[in-house]
Amino acid sequence: MAGLDALLDVRDYQGDGYRPLVDFGGWRVAVLNYIEELRADNLRAMQRHDETDEVFVLLRGRCILFLGEGQDAITAVHASDMESFKIYTVKKSVWHTHTLTEDAMVLIVENRDTDVHNSPCRPLTDEQSRDIVRLTRGLWPEIWRDDKYIVCPEDMSPGQECTHSASD
Repeated sequence: MAGLDALLDVRDYQGDGYRPLVDFGGWRVAVLNYIEELRADNLRAMQRHDETDEVFVLLRGRCILFLGEGQDAITAVHASDMESFKIYTVKKSVWHTHTLTEDAMVLIVENRDTDVHNSPCRPLTDEQSRDIVRLTRGLWPEIWRDDKYIVCPEDMSPGQECTHSASD
């Protein structure tokens, strides 16, 4: 009889940013955790995947998925405040980026060969960057206070103060 290790492979990633965990056949499963460059006020570009859809599932924390209209240039920006355990499919060739809270973890399913050769990036205009911050403030008012980005633990006790903030 085969041991459990021969039957099951368990992967985990708790570090910062994006990490592929499983590649098999034509698909990949990855995890995206908070990283400073994905704060709403740090976002400066969107990407798209010209050969495939991309699937996102919020596992914990908060994540806003930003979607851009347009073909060669981003002409309008929309925001979707993701709900845990729902499947969000960004269609092929749709501009997108996201912002996460520090406790967030997002599962990503994409084609294994998704890379810079088939996933162009476009810079955001200053106005689009301001729109992303405005949209984030509107969806997460408890995280943006007095023009500061505040990160508070979800399991805060009544009367407990948020401990981390950074200037906008």
